Amino acid sequence: MVIDIAGIMRAIPHRYPFLLIDRVIELFPNVSAIGIKNVTANEAFFQGHFPGRPVMPGVLIIESMAQTAAVLVVGTLGPEEAGKLVYFMSVEGAKFRRPVGPGDQLRIHVEKQRNRGNVWKFAAVARVDGVTVAEATFTAMIMDQRAA
Repeated sequence: MVIDIAGIMRAIPHRYPFLLIDRVIELFPNVSAIGIKNVTANEAFFQGHFPGRPVMPGVLIIESMAQTAAVLVVGTLGPEEAGKLVYFMSVEGAKFRRPVGPGDQLRIHVEKQRNRGNVWKFAAVARVDGVTVAEATFTAMIMDQRAA
């Protein structure tokens, strides 16, 4: 299943400048998803991180993992769950192995490890050209916007 930007925007509430995935190229409900983030020189965060040597902040790579996971959750629970908020509860084992900069394409591989009620745990790896640039395990609570 491929989900374009319009489908992502139907699934999760994030918008510019904080929508950090451009496409989901693979989604296996209740199992895994692969999101794509095309990193461009026009990203606002490059103005200050760092002038002369632009690097995508690691926390934004983690956020792109969470957004990919949120699309996986909606793909698992069904379109009636679209717009749910995903709140981080924990991030474990985050490792940043290489800088990510303009021109890179992040492939964000997210795998559901388990869920109990509205608490889900995921393992994620971000790669550029097949090389791991970041990885993390995180737990998130899925909540309705009205309850937040």
